[in-house]
Amino acid sequence: MQRYFIDPSLFGEDTVQIVGDDAYHLCKVMRMKPGDKVLVCDGLAKEALVRLSTVTNEQAEAEIVELRQLVQEPRWSVAVAQSLPKGDKMELIIQKGTEIGASRFAPFQSERIIVQYDAKKEAKRLERWGKIAKEAAEQAHRGRVPAVEPVRTWRQMMEIIPSFDLALFCYEKQNGQEDTGLRTVLQRFNTNQKADSVVQPFRILLMIGPEGGFSEREAEEAEACGACIIGLGQRILRTETASIAALACLMYESGEMGGV
Repeated sequence: MQRYFIDPSLFGEDTVQIVGDDAYHLCKVMRMKPGDKVLVCDGLAKEALVRLSTVTNEQAEAEIVELRQLVQEPRWSVAVAQSLPKGDKMELIIQKGTEIGASRFAPFQSERIIVQYDAKKEAKRLERWGKIAKEAAEQAHRGRVPAVEPVRTWRQMMEIIPSFDLALFCYEKQNGQEDTGLRTVLQRFNTNQKADSVVQPFRILLMIGPEGGFSEREAEEAEACGACIIGLGQRILRTETASIAALACLMYESGEMGGV
């Protein structure tokens, strides 16, 4: 069933409004008519099955048929910190990461990035990335749209590491070391989590390097700030592959893909 995220202010007691691009999509792309049903979500706490009463390419109104509980969000809140990749790879990372379950995306600059970062173009780029996250969240029936944050400097990234329960710094030179493999670190973390009986979702930072990887200096700085240096196996992964694969592993270990 088609799903749309709407502003919380558009949720009434018995009715909702769908406006802007979403209304246009309903009317012109999906060609929906009064009587058709869709799902709407405010991205916070409300999800509802609604029946359309009026539909135009600027605004649609619908009556609430059923309020539903949001159950689609992961148990672990994972922020994907991606060093800026070249081309449109960031778009792929945001799209697939949203589908898998990332809670937010934190792009940043690191020593070996290939792209030329242009702060003047950031607003337009963030707008596009946000739209990709929204569309992916709707397709995946997420309860929330992951935030896409402004690009940080390396120093700014180091400053936020302590705010997470676990920061994973993916570094290819750690591959082959059993005690620093992603699986080993996550299993140890998951065991400690259950032992502590924590109710709130754990906040995890997943740091992925650019095409050229992280430097040894960066690995040392990240570890000094509290990050756990990990490897992703014996093979060297592309930056976009590493992000998607590591996030999927996190969702599996948290029980999102079956189990407890």
